[in-house]
Amino acid sequence: MVKCIIFDCDGVLVDTEKIGNGILLAMAQEHGFEMELENAYRHFNGRNLKDCFRHIEEAIDQKLPENFETEYREKSFEAFKTQVKPMKGVVDFIDKIEKLQIPYCVASSGPVEKIRLNLEVSGLLDKFENKIFSSYQIGSWKPEPGIFLHAAKEMGFEVQDCIVLEDSKAGVKSGISGGFKVYGFANGFNNEDLEKEGAELFGSYEELSEKLGV
Repeated sequence: MVKCIIFDCDGVLVDTEKIGNGILLAMAQEHGFEMELENAYRHFNGRNLKDCFRHIEEAIDQKLPENFETEYREKSFEAFKTQVKPMKGVVDFIDKIEKLQIPYCVASSGPVEKIRLNLEVSGLLDKFENKIFSSYQIGSWKPEPGIFLHAAKEMGFEVQDCIVLEDSKAGVKSGISGGFKVYGFANGFNNEDLEKEGAELFGSYEELSEKLGV
């Protein structure tokens, strides 16, 4: 049985991807950028914000305003405060692994305060106190493997004893390149990309429970 479970945050623990991508697309549209929400899931999920902004700037062939990031963070934080919910089935899944005494943590590319806000609003923060790892703490972002390697080390486990739960192409790349077994949370937009990067897909926490035998 698996000894440690490393969760990504957005799209795995909390349902934020639609909110965040929707705000980003609406703001970018004001500067001439056009993209369908489905493509935003594929291009932006799991990536460092600066990479997302670079993608937009290359597409519109001009720099975004200096206050673009600040404005995006303010708007998304406000939306997250009221709209974020836990992913369906995740609370029951965490209850199961706690009963089996399987340690777990969250490792995300987002800033610690954003991770904490999303977990707090969705009612999951108490489950993850002292088990929150952010790329901003180590200066390494997905698709680099650093954040998952850091999380495993801090939790006291070898790579081969951990699994990573991800929903983004960048996140799966990160886990696989770090030597982890990665399970990809398929949402209809990302199935092909996650599988191509080497993830084993699951469509619900019930399905994941069966796969892991928990």
